[in-house]
Amino acid sequence: MGKITVETCEIEGLKIITPTVFGDARGYFMETYNYNDYKEAGIDQVFVQDNQSSSVKGVLRGLHFQIHYPQDKLVRVVSGEVFDVAVDLRPGSATYGKWHGVLLSAENKKQFFIPKNFAHGFFVLSDYAEFTYKCTDFYHPNDEGGIIWNDPDIGIEWPIPEGMELNMSAKDTQWEGLKAFTAKYR
Repeated sequence: MGKITVETCEIEGLKIITPTVFGDARGYFMETYNYNDYKEAGIDQVFVQDNQSSSVKGVLRGLHFQIHYPQDKLVRVVSGEVFDVAVDLRPGSATYGKWHGVLLSAENKKQFFIPKNFAHGFFVLSDYAEFTYKCTDFYHPNDEGGIIWNDPDIGIEWPIPEGMELNMSAKDTQWEGLKAFTAKYR
């Protein structure tokens, strides 16, 4: 292996990946994905779709998931900095409803592997950020699900500065909480 370092989290299945970066006065080079290295690290998925989004400071996206077509995701930031969050929604999981957050930035080049049946969201910390991710299933517009970003039953500690007004989609302000999700789908 050697090209990536993989950290496990307190929630089984989540992984933080740091690539080896080769740099000199000209710039740097790194592999952002190599199937063999990821397979050796226990991430043996076939990714079928890549997505990229841009957002400005104060944007909060999430918490999103697909209901019947869940996706594994490998996420990273190519410009700027975000606080990225995954919430365990796996039926029967000992950590159901628990969350883990990680700082992803163009500078630290870390990636976050999020398995199927996790809700996902992020908050933009820099003036501008570009976010990219690989998925193991295609996007199905009629299969979207979500949980409200500030659900007290989950208790995500978003690094939102005091007094900052969040920039969110109307959809993301209307999701229900974990209890409603659990009653409906679990």
